Amino acid sequence: MRYNQVRDLVVWAADYHGRMSRQFSDRAGVADSERLQMALDYLAAEERRMKAGLDDVLADESGQQKVLNTWFDDPTDFPQPPELEHLAQYATYDSIESAMETATQAHKALQRLYEYRAEKAAIPAGADFFRSLAEGHEAEVRRIVSQFEEFNDL
Repeated sequence: MRYNQVRDLVVWAADYHGRMSRQFSDRAGVADSERLQMALDYLAAEERRMKAGLDDVLADESGQQKVLNTWFDDPTDFPQPPELEHLAQYATYDSIESAMETATQAHKALQRLYEYRAEKAAIPAGADFFRSLAEGHEAEVRRIVSQFEEFNDL
């Protein structure tokens, strides 16, 4: 559909984080090493945290209802860039490095999506909202890289 509400994008993003969390958890259960299991469990927990944050935004008492109810026109394949779909479906988690790469690629892609939506926002509050989400993903990439440096030191 060409016309969507910001709410639609946030619901999709929350679902995406939930999907990635389940994938990381599932792979942790069959990981070849304890280090890889710890890394995947960490990523699953981070994805659950990101999903919970978006679920909180969607709650009626979040104060974001005006932004969430804003419509936007997006003639592209809303809401998911093909890169994110590919990461969700075909990612491999056979090493700490591949798990980190998948997670950071997903967060960078979401960051770019939110930055784009901030540029195209119909109202200033929408631009601020999407910039905040983009900054959150930028911070998440830094957190993941830092944490994975510690996993490599184990």
